[in-house]
Amino acid sequence: MRHEMLTPGLKVGLLGGSFNPAHEGHLHLTRMCLQSLGLDRVWWLVSPGNPLKPEKDMAPYARRFASAQKMARDPRIAVSGIEAELGTRYTADTLGELTARFAGTRFVWLMGADNMLQFPKWRNWREIAATVPIAVYPRPGYTLKARLSPAAAILRAWTLDTSDAALLPLMAPPALVFLGGPENPASATAIRAAGGKT
Repeated sequence: MRHEMLTPGLKVGLLGGSFNPAHEGHLHLTRMCLQSLGLDRVWWLVSPGNPLKPEKDMAPYARRFASAQKMARDPRIAVSGIEAELGTRYTADTLGELTARFAGTRFVWLMGADNMLQFPKWRNWREIAATVPIAVYPRPGYTLKARLSPAAAILRAWTLDTSDAALLPLMAPPALVFLGGPENPASATAIRAAGGKT
């Protein structure tokens, strides 16, 4: 990981995922988050293994990491293997380590609207919300459902207007914003079903 990315005060988005494989949708939403939130960088955290996804269709870690490196066609994106380095499998544990290790960095967790619906199933999800601000980006078929989800209802008192998204990285958690913007239909599941062709 490049050292200049760890300057105190830097605003860094964290996009966790399997990247099985990485695709244009990842690049699209990353650029949306960079612009909407005023981020300096986005780290793509390639997960060694997602506890909520079956391992049957999961490509080897090295292949998924390579696909993310190939797709990260923006100098503001860093593909990170820090979860494998730390040995963490759960987001709450990863965020605890990152915020302790890089105390001066303003991290924001980037989450798809589809994941917002599952958020209460994540281990220690309330701890996650209390550790870093969260930005939810639109996903086809899930954007409105995410705003009406149980997790959104619990976090409503700490939710910013979409027009105030650029303030999110500067706020103490819990803090949440739903981003507006074009939805990208690309999906790793569909790419795998098509034999890996985008």
